Amino acid sequence: MSGKHYPEEFKIGAVKQVVDRGHSVSSVATRLDITTHSLYAWIKKYGPDSSINKEQSDAQAGLRRLQKELKRVTDERDILKKPRRTSQSCPTEVRLYTR
Repeated sequence: MSGKHYPEEFKIGAVKQVVDRGHSVSSVATRLDITTHSLYAWIKKYGPDSSINKEQSDAQAGLRRLQKELKRVTDERDILKKPRRTSQSCPTEVRLYTR
C-alpha cells in the first residue's frame, strides 16, 4: 500500500463516510482498501476540526455579514425612494396658504 496516492476527492469522501454517515474507520478502510492509519490522517486533515473547515466557516460568516449589510442598505435606499407625505404633488408647486 505504501506509495499510493489518492485524489483529494477520494480522501474527502472517505472522511465523510466516517464523520457524516457514522461508519467505523476499520469498515471504511476495509471497503476502500486503505490502511486505517491513512484514514485517521485524512480525518485529521479534512475532518470537522480541520483548518480547511474553519476557513470555510469564516468565509460563510463573512458572507452572512455582507448579506445582512446589503439588506440594511437596500432597505435604507428604498425608504429614501418613497415620496414623503408632506411633499408637494408637483415639484414646482408653491403653496400660498398652509392648512
